[in-house]
Amino acid sequence: MIDPRDLVRHYVMGSETIRALVGVTLRIEDGESVAILGPSGSGKSTLMHLLGGLERPTSGTIAVDGADLAALDKAALARYRNEKVGFVFQPFFLQPHLSAVENVELPLMYAGVKSARERRARAAAALTAVGLGGRLGHYPNQLSGGQQQRVAIARALVNNPKLLLADEPTGNLDTQTSIEVMEIFQRLNREQGLTVVLVTHETDIAEYGTRIVSFRDGRVRTDQAILERRTA
Repeated sequence: MIDPRDLVRHYVMGSETIRALVGVTLRIEDGESVAILGPSGSGKSTLMHLLGGLERPTSGTIAVDGADLAALDKAALARYRNEKVGFVFQPFFLQPHLSAVENVELPLMYAGVKSARERRARAAAALTAVGLGGRLGHYPNQLSGGQQQRVAIARALVNNPKLLLADEPTGNLDTQTSIEVMEIFQRLNREQGLTVVLVTHETDIAEYGTRIVSFRDGRVRTDQAILERRTA
């Protein structure tokens, strides 16, 4: 499904060039749950931004279902992000003046779903899928951190993406809540076949996937399957 080849990403800051990625090549198959593991500054988040079409590589290719993301124009990249990718970040990025269900409806509005009834039904179903069917009308300040992250996951799922990209999704959560969030990712991967790419610096979180790709200094250091997957 996703086939990055020789990815290079440089950032120019004044007179300095930051080499965030240096010739990264890997392949992610449909239905995999891959953890990108590495310390801060290793290039893992840069890779996620490139896979999600949020940035373009300095050089290299990213083949997704036969199309090269690096060659798409802005409109095509926007369609790719909206139709095929769901994003979950460490900050929840919820709109404080909107209820949980209204927050989850937002991607549907951007996608042009005109029926308010359909938007509400799909958003409610997504929240129910992450265990928040009883919190549809609650506002972010009425929800715990774990519940807010579940709203963010539901928002990422509401357009039925093929790929879920999660950047340090447990970074703001306590241990028990982190386990609960990772169980949601496992279930989505196992039961729905959703491809999950998770960026983390925590080895115990990475072990919830089926494969760990370790990054350091913008390069892939190790790439290994997990024989016995951690469970909640």
